[in-house]
Amino acid sequence: MGTVEGQYVGWLEANAVAKAEQEARARVTGLVEEYSATLYRVAYSVTRNAADAEDVVQETFLRVLRHLDKLPEVRDYRVWLVRIAWNLVLDRKRRAKSRPQTDDFEDVARILPATDLSAERLAITAQRYAHILRLIDTLPEREREVLLLSAVKELSTVEIALVLKTTESTIRSRLYRARHALAALLEQGGTSQ
Repeated sequence: MGTVEGQYVGWLEANAVAKAEQEARARVTGLVEEYSATLYRVAYSVTRNAADAEDVVQETFLRVLRHLDKLPEVRDYRVWLVRIAWNLVLDRKRRAKSRPQTDDFEDVARILPATDLSAERLAITAQRYAHILRLIDTLPEREREVLLLSAVKELSTVEIALVLKTTESTIRSRLYRARHALAALLEQGGTSQ
């Protein structure tokens, strides 16, 4: 092969690598658009802090960018991203050793669905939501984790098992105990504050 042919082959290979990287970055952009809100809800459900939740979402996608080569191997992007965000949130929580509670209803309202409720009804809904989250915080850690991933994140038991690296039957059992414990707490104190 001549020098010109070698240069041409090298250029083609470099072009192919650049194109593959562009496609991977475009895929990441699509993942950001599709899953940012979901990851924010997961992070917020644990941190109860908007800034921390946003940081976790950013760090999740930074890790994705660092591991672009793994994208083709991922079967379910949603579960993969939630696992990354979940681990990041737990790492932050372990480092902080305490989670700040918030009564900032703006933060709570960010994760509530948009509706045609009046400001008063929206505030009451946010208060009830915050109250239920505080009750969930009183549950044992394992039950609290599965309940948050199930109710707030809306993951299936199979997906939760993948995120928490355990069996589906274990998740079903924890979820059953968590729901009954939460129902008992709500029965004791009602759904209002």
